[in-house]
Amino acid sequence: MKRLLCLPLVSLLLASAAGFGESGKILPYPIHQNRLPNGLNVVTVPYDSPGLAAFYIVVRTGSRNEVEKGVTGFAHFFEHMMFRGTEKYSKEKYNEVLKSIGAAANANTSLDRTVYHMTGNAEKLELMFELESDRFQNLNYSEHDFKTEAGAVKGEYTNHTANPYAKLQEMLQNTAFDVHTYKHTTMGFLEDILDMPNQYEYSLKFFQRYYRPEYCTVVVVGDVTPERVNALAGQYFGAWKKGDYSAEVPREPQQSETRFVHLQNGQIPPYLGLYYKGPAFNDREIDMPALDILATILFGETSPLYKKLVIEEQKARFIGGGAFDSRDPNLFSIQASLINNEDMQYVKDEIVKTLEQVKTAGVDEKVLANTKSHLKYQFAMGIDNPSQIANSLCHYISLTGDPESINRLYALYDQVTVEDLKRSAGKYFTPGGLTIATISADEQGGVQ
Repeated sequence: MKRLLCLPLVSLLLASAAGFGESGKILPYPIHQNRLPNGLNVVTVPYDSPGLAAFYIVVRTGSRNEVEKGVTGFAHFFEHMMFRGTEKYSKEKYNEVLKSIGAAANANTSLDRTVYHMTGNAEKLELMFELESDRFQNLNYSEHDFKTEAGAVKGEYTNHTANPYAKLQEMLQNTAFDVHTYKHTTMGFLEDILDMPNQYEYSLKFFQRYYRPEYCTVVVVGDVTPERVNALAGQYFGAWKKGDYSAEVPREPQQSETRFVHLQNGQIPPYLGLYYKGPAFNDREIDMPALDILATILFGETSPLYKKLVIEEQKARFIGGGAFDSRDPNLFSIQASLINNEDMQYVKDEIVKTLEQVKTAGVDEKVLANTKSHLKYQFAMGIDNPSQIANSLCHYISLTGDPESINRLYALYDQVTVEDLKRSAGKYFTPGGLTIATISADEQGGVQ
């Protein structure tokens, strides 16, 4: 699933004894926030990691923001372009400085955000601020550099979609969504990628729109103090001009009937995916925690369905499911890798039968309690270094703008009841909101 957050073992043992720290929060470290006058949020989490600090910047701009026809893929493109250098720090000099301070830097893009990150010597924190503030405010690239990187993006797309699962994902999103920008993947539509070398002027516009302080949050975790971080943020980012652009993301209309997408490929095991329209992320409503719990109970490795299809009948190699965190309503996926094409309909029917049963019968109270505990402690066992903590906070910042979402969300888990599970199953697992995606050697998917 999408939540991979956790604590060091000592913190876990303390948390298990005292309920996730004195405040009852799942993240037992204080989150200090300071918003600059230009809108930049600065988040500091002191953490016992002598000499080490993680420096992250999350830009709340992803493929979701690509609302204009013909220019998808630019959020991902700038993940590349931001390493092209500035007048002060060329690409080569930037890398040399990073190496000199023992830092590693990278970036990644998804539907709702782009995250830039480095981890290195905490004593060189000011140099990290200088490097990142310079490229966020003074990125400089020629049209030739732009076209070179656009060509690299095309190559990345070609390699990416050579994977049949990635190709199916592209087909799935294009089928499951009509007007929302989740219709295209982070890579963008192929026709837009092919035309990207001609969009130099638009790239400048995109940067000026979104690489602004109101879209960004600086997250520093490790051997630091909030006083030091806030002072450096004001020094290096305080003069950054606030922008005035906001994208109008189209609202997806309600789906009314089952949709189908199929990729003919006999080189890999048959694949079946049931994708139901789910909720947007919300840290104040019970739906997302309820769906997380349902996914574990119904499709986890200890579930009756998994035991039946994978272990006993050996119809499937694996089965799993879960909701995807996103700012707007997205998909709840149930995925299965099969042994034989002929079992596609049978496996689909068994999954649907399981979903229908939980709508009326619910689940055992003890199973519910154990699953809540498992999910919370699984989450709590993973954050054991500054980078993982910062990355986890950036995930929730990208969704709500507030790192405290991590605590609010997990506080909801204890509140989930059997009735909540039944209601959520009835609300989201409906044929009208379903898109079925398949891969097999057959010309058609063979599933109704």
